[in-house]
Amino acid sequence: MDVIKIKQPDQDYFTREAYKTLRANFLFSGPEKKVIDVTSCSENEGKSTVSMQLAISLAQSGKRTLLIDADMRKSVLVGRTGVSGKQIKGLAHALSGQCDGVDVVYATDIPNFFMIYSGPFPPNPTELLGGKIFHSMLDSLRKVFDYIIIDTPPLGSVIDSAVIAGHCDGSILVIAAEEVSRRFAMDVKDQLERANCPILGCVLNKASQENERYGRYGRYGRYGKYGRYGKYYGHYGYYAASDDSKDSGKTKGEKAKKRKKK
Repeated sequence: MDVIKIKQPDQDYFTREAYKTLRANFLFSGPEKKVIDVTSCSENEGKSTVSMQLAISLAQSGKRTLLIDADMRKSVLVGRTGVSGKQIKGLAHALSGQCDGVDVVYATDIPNFFMIYSGPFPPNPTELLGGKIFHSMLDSLRKVFDYIIIDTPPLGSVIDSAVIAGHCDGSILVIAAEEVSRRFAMDVKDQLERANCPILGCVLNKASQENERYGRYGRYGRYGKYGRYGKYYGHYGYYAASDDSKDSGKTKGEKAKKRKKK
C-alpha cells in the first residue's frame, strides 16, 4: 500500500500550543514510558483526536512514533485519515493470526509517524487484546519505535482499555469538560489502577478558552484588565498608580503643566 496521507484538521494557536504542552509533559514522565494507553470515560470525549495529535506531535519532534488503533468496536481513525473504503490490514488481522504484525504497520506522509489500524471489528476483541499475540507484538514493536500510543475504547463502557493497560507503561485519561461526573471519572481511574498501569495524567478536553486569564490579552496580560495597558493597574491605565491619585492616567506632559500652574 502507498504511504498514507494524513488529513490534518485546521488548528488555532491555542490548540497547537495545548498539544505541544501535552507532549512536553508526557516527555517529562521519563524515557521508560514508551507504550501509552489513551482512554476516556465515555464516547465522544475526544480520546482518538488526542491520541493522534499526541502521536503526531511526538513524531514532529523527531521521535519515531507508532499510533495503534485498538478500538476494535467503534474505530473512527480510518475515516479521519482518508483511507475509508480501502482494503487495509489491521490489528484484528494480526491478532487473529491472519498476518504478521509487521504487515499491518503503515507509513504516513508525516515523517516518523506510523499507524496500525483496527481492521474489521471482531466478535471477541477483549480476548484478542488480552492474548499472547498482542503482548508479543508490543514487545517486538518496542524495539523499533521510540513511542507507541494506543487509542483504546472508553473504559467506562467496556473493559478493553484495562486489558490493554496491563501491557503498557502508563495511561492517559481524556475527560470532556462538563460532560463527565467526578464520581464516574474516579471509577474509571480506579479501574486503571487495578490494571497496575500508572496514570500519567488527565487531559481536560473541550474546555472553553473564553476565560483565559494570563495570556497576552488575558486579565493579567499585556493588554488585559491589569496589564501594562490595562484599565486599572497598568503603566498607562486609566487608574494607573502615581504619587497624586488625582493625576492617575495622565501623561507626564499633562502632569508637568499642572505642576507649573501650581
